[in-house]
Amino acid sequence: MAITSPTRRSLTASALGLAASLTVSLAVLAPATPAFADANAAPTYEVKINLTTAALDASHAPTSAVKAAFGITGSAKARSYEYFDTDALDLDAEGWDVRLRHKSGSDFEESYKKRFPVSNGDIDGALDEANAEGFDSSDTNYDAEVDWGYAKQTLSFSNEKSHSASGYSGTSLPAAGTGRGWLVNEIPGKLDDWLSGNWGSDTLSASRAHGPVTSQVWSGAWESSDDAAIEVLPVKNSSGTGTEYVVELSFKTDDYADAAQLHSDAIAVADAHGWLYHGDVLKTQLVLDRY
Repeated sequence: MAITSPTRRSLTASALGLAASLTVSLAVLAPATPAFADANAAPTYEVKINLTTAALDASHAPTSAVKAAFGITGSAKARSYEYFDTDALDLDAEGWDVRLRHKSGSDFEESYKKRFPVSNGDIDGALDEANAEGFDSSDTNYDAEVDWGYAKQTLSFSNEKSHSASGYSGTSLPAAGTGRGWLVNEIPGKLDDWLSGNWGSDTLSASRAHGPVTSQVWSGAWESSDDAAIEVLPVKNSSGTGTEYVVELSFKTDDYADAAQLHSDAIAVADAHGWLYHGDVLKTQLVLDRY
């Protein structure tokens, strides 16, 4: 029996069918490009370098040499704060920190902060992740900031609110139940509905105060930053039998290049004088873990 060759028409149809099939297959295999409704947020930067207690004098204040080296000229100002989370740290496990702070002479500050890790300096990747979770340039309720430590970077989005400090003196804080009630009542929607409806307020209602702690802060200006500071925070030591002092040198700036230069220069100066702590101390985690 003779085999009949396929017609031009059938060849064309077969070719088109194959092309369509390949197109569909490639579309399925191709990695999806993130599609965001709004642009990524534009973060500010805070360089945070820890110093050893060699930077402190006998009264646990920065030495005159340390102040001179980093442009610190202001007198000490006190601030007290505490974090609210469950014993199991359920909020922290989801990257949320909830803090109540009182600076002398100011109203109470209520802070709700969501953290996103920055891997290998990829700030854009962290901003993409945050955007996918709804933290983008359109949400003006949150301020984006990159905390740039000795070796670690973290992107955070903070929602800041205030509560009258009328009737409270100095840096005193309210009873834990009172402060928790304020924070629950003011909770932002993103946190409240993070895992499910009312998850945030339910979790916060079951929380307790971790703290309080009271630190001293000296301010000044250095290089490109007119917002330089040294904070000295006494905290319980890991065994709970004594006190250790966390010394944090910080600089705020809106510009990435300035932040990179401040980071490099601060490490070099601190290291040259023997003041540098070669690592990152996370104050929030210390307070949550030790109180």
